[in-house]
Amino acid sequence: MSEKIWTEEELKKVNDSLEGKSPEEALKWGLDNFGQEEISLACSFGPEDVALVDMIVKLRPEARIFYLDTDLLFKESLDVRDKLISKYGIKPERFGAKTNLEEMAAEFGPELWKKEPDKCCNIRKMVPLAEALSNLRAWVTGIRREQSPTRANAPVVSWDAKFKLVKINPLVAWKDKDVWDYIHKHNIPYNVLHDKNYPSIGCEPCTKPVMPGEDPRAGRWAGFQKTECGLHK
Repeated sequence: MSEKIWTEEELKKVNDSLEGKSPEEALKWGLDNFGQEEISLACSFGPEDVALVDMIVKLRPEARIFYLDTDLLFKESLDVRDKLISKYGIKPERFGAKTNLEEMAAEFGPELWKKEPDKCCNIRKMVPLAEALSNLRAWVTGIRREQSPTRANAPVVSWDAKFKLVKINPLVAWKDKDVWDYIHKHNIPYNVLHDKNYPSIGCEPCTKPVMPGEDPRAGRWAGFQKTECGLHK
């Protein structure tokens, strides 16, 4: 696989050519243009990500998949991880904070997420993510335009200036119904908390149920003016 350097102009043309196409076509473009060790799917075990696991494994069974383990994930999220491993034979790579919860509490006080959620997200998510992406040339995510105003204009393919690599979002145009139709059609394991008013699931201390009519991400960092951890800003 050649080390082609993709310019933003070239990626814009690729994006335009993939707009309106199936998610599998966007995934295939990424897998065809980056080597086995150069591209990876970021998986948080949410509905979009489990759908992408199914798609990517069908295109390339040995495709790289990674996840961020904050040490504060719901047991139900880790159960999904184990079910995906069993069903698809994947070997997701774990990236976690260098500081354990006890060390973080000793330095910043107990339950940092209640006082400074941005700092907690940086320690337990952003720094590990930077490590996960450091040796990649492209990453695949499950973000969708419908999820939040901050994602409303997300492209299918673009240059990720923050992390200095190509970012591929195969599901950007999908609606919530599209995701769940795909999950049920292909009998994909998913987080049982989604059946209990948890549309968006992060760390256990910072995720609450969402009532009907509320924004799907209203249960994330409840009580703070915060709906993103920073991965996709």
